[in-house]
Amino acid sequence: MKLTHSVRYDAPLPDVYAMLMDAKFREKATWAQGSITVDVRVEEPNVKIDMTQKVTGLPSFAKPIAGEKTRAIQAEDWHDGEWADFSVESPPLPIAVRGTRRLVADGAGTLDTFEGEAKAKLPLVGKKIEQLLTDRLKDGWDTEHGVGVAWLAGER
Repeated sequence: MKLTHSVRYDAPLPDVYAMLMDAKFREKATWAQGSITVDVRVEEPNVKIDMTQKVTGLPSFAKPIAGEKTRAIQAEDWHDGEWADFSVESPPLPIAVRGTRRLVADGAGTLDTFEGEAKAKLPLVGKKIEQLLTDRLKDGWDTEHGVGVAWLAGER
């Protein structure tokens, strides 16, 4: 399933990139998404976030697959401070999202855009799981954006 999502920051691209390379910011944004464990590793230009979240609000068809909590590993490999290959996996489940994250100057601000594809290799429910995954990722990126807006305004 194709996935696209964009958010906008009222800050120049170098400031947004610096924020995304700050382990404290990434940790704060991950906790804000309701994580119960968080391990953030930033070795510029690479970011790896390993998190566990309680599973809530899932439709009945997804509960046996997800269990009570789920692990997600998000990786970003940045190039030139403007775009990254990104992936999100949830071991041991056969689901993953892969794509590109781009920072694009937009006047005095910066667009942060995600384009990718979610794949769930599960018989009968794969497409439904892909939809749930894309919805949750968009919610997570919106939460990260909210934390980012406050971070860029000096709330650290």
